[in-house]
Amino acid sequence: MTAGWTEDRVGTLKKLWLEGQSASQIAKQLGGGVTRNAVIGKVHRLGLSGRATPSQPARTTFRPARPRPTPAAAQAPSAPRRIEAAQPRPAAPTVPTPMPDLPGTATVMTLGAHMCKWPIGDPSSTEFSFCGRRASEGVYCVEHARVAYQPQVKRGGKDGGAELARSLRRYI
Repeated sequence: MTAGWTEDRVGTLKKLWLEGQSASQIAKQLGGGVTRNAVIGKVHRLGLSGRATPSQPARTTFRPARPRPTPAAAQAPSAPRRIEAAQPRPAAPTVPTPMPDLPGTATVMTLGAHMCKWPIGDPSSTEFSFCGRRASEGVYCVEHARVAYQPQVKRGGKDGGAELARSLRRYI
């Protein structure tokens, strides 16, 4: 437990803070269980915000300053650069994947990343397939995306249910 903030400790704290020492350094010098956070809290309560110099760690290595170009050197034209002809990259071997045009021709084995994944038929039957057309911005083609992502229908109106049933009839 800390010994408390005596007038002597507060005076030392103010002096060290205004000299620019860090809270950790002040806590070490005060000793007696005073922590860095206790120093920060007391500084805040005392309203000591300004410092003579900010606390910064001493630099052990020095970097030489970059030489700045003289105005004459900055205006001198540089040597022309040699532009090499771009070497054509060898074409990556492409594996031909059949893109079915007709809906319902893609199976689980032939379904690709950019193909419509709208299921067609009963999954337990052997005739089950997927749409297989080119998918737009998601997992479905444009037509199936319209069915899958419909705006929310207001409840309570008789026309809402009829409209939904009418739009789904096209695909059943």
